Amino acid sequence: MSVVLFASVVRVRDGLPLSASTDYEQDKGFQETKKHLKGLSKKLSQFPDRCSLRSGLYNINFTSSLGVGYLMVCTESYPNVLAFSFLDELQREFIVTYDTKRINSALRPFSFIEFDNFIRKTKQRYNSPRSLSTKINLADMQTEFKLRPPYQLSAEDIGTINGFSQHKQSKYKGIAPNQMLEAITLSGIVACVLSVLCGALNLLRGVHAIESVLQNEDEDFNYVIAFFLGTAACLYQCYLFAYFSVWRNIKSFLAFAMICLCNMYLYELRNMWQILFHVTVGAFITLQIHLRQPQGKSPDYNV
Repeated sequence: MSVVLFASVVRVRDGLPLSASTDYEQDKGFQETKKHLKGLSKKLSQFPDRCSLRSGLYNINFTSSLGVGYLMVCTESYPNVLAFSFLDELQREFIVTYDTKRINSALRPFSFIEFDNFIRKTKQRYNSPRSLSTKINLADMQTEFKLRPPYQLSAEDIGTINGFSQHKQSKYKGIAPNQMLEAITLSGIVACVLSVLCGALNLLRGVHAIESVLQNEDEDFNYVIAFFLGTAACLYQCYLFAYFSVWRNIKSFLAFAMICLCNMYLYELRNMWQILFHVTVGAFITLQIHLRQPQGKSPDYNV
């Protein structure tokens, strides 16, 4: 029989369980699968944002977004499109119900035990597809899976030690859950263009500074370093604006600090208006990076 057997919500950074459904299944294979799920929940940050794992007669499916992971165990014959629709519905409700600050400050396991009721009701609906209140467009969902299928974990990805799954970090080192940023605004485009312009100006002045150093040994080579550091900081700001990165806002602030320090050092080679222009552009794109946050939800599965 194709059914959802278990579901849980965990915090990605440390695997702290926040909520879970009640487990009535006593099958040995199922209990072993739950051990795999527990091990995976502590390593979610090292996997892509959507994954599946076959464990005997059961499947483990999970998604992660905005620091929260959503996991479930179902029978091997349960349709993948319904499984990820189930997880997406949990995610949407959890995001609406609880804010990030409360999630990050949770100290005890199952701090959101009241969410168990929603998991139970949703599991009941998905175990009786005819009772789903919304018609599911399977054709659209299959298309979504073809375009962006979940990563299929295997025995090579998971090593079992004392009954608990341990992730092989070497294969996924550097891979973080995919995050889609909000749509680019006109002000963001302007900020990027101006930042590239500042980087180009720094690069040009840096090349001229190298020529001056070669022609005159008395010239300060530190000016060359300051110009090229300014170029790197401006271009890095553009990268942070375009792509998601861990500690993105902190990195952008550090890049802005580098821009300010470089311009302070170059005060003898630039007038006050030039310095003001570079610092203002740096502050402007730092603000745009802060305003362009990750999207609040994963792609919709039309449930």
